[in-house]
Amino acid sequence: MSEYPSVAPTSRVYDAGNWPVKTFNAQDGVEVRILYGSRRFNHSIRVTYENIPDATAELFLQHYFQQQGTYLTFAINTPALRAGWEGSTDFFNAGLRTQYRYAGPPQMTSVYPGVSTMQVELVASLLPETA
Repeated sequence: MSEYPSVAPTSRVYDAGNWPVKTFNAQDGVEVRILYGSRRFNHSIRVTYENIPDATAELFLQHYFQQQGTYLTFAINTPALRAGWEGSTDFFNAGLRTQYRYAGPPQMTSVYPGVSTMQVELVASLLPETA
């Protein structure tokens, strides 16, 4: 199994996710919210790799296919994804039990022959604790 490609992105869009909350509205308009857990879920990052060689773009497609699309989770052990990021966002520091999965297929745009731009969206997945 191959690792997530070690390529520095040109841009990132981070979504911090949310806590598991259920909202109920009574007939008189009163709103009640119940918190069902203590951890956020579905935090994601959309990364763009602009003007990369087609051979590098192919690495992202190959990795996506090896993960059976959005099905399998994987570790991200590449510092390249963090390149230029100076924050402490827990997408990158969520702990050993965090794996990632594709939110959907990578999107490739052909810029000109031999050069493409890739957009990839990854979702963090917390693994269950083992006994």
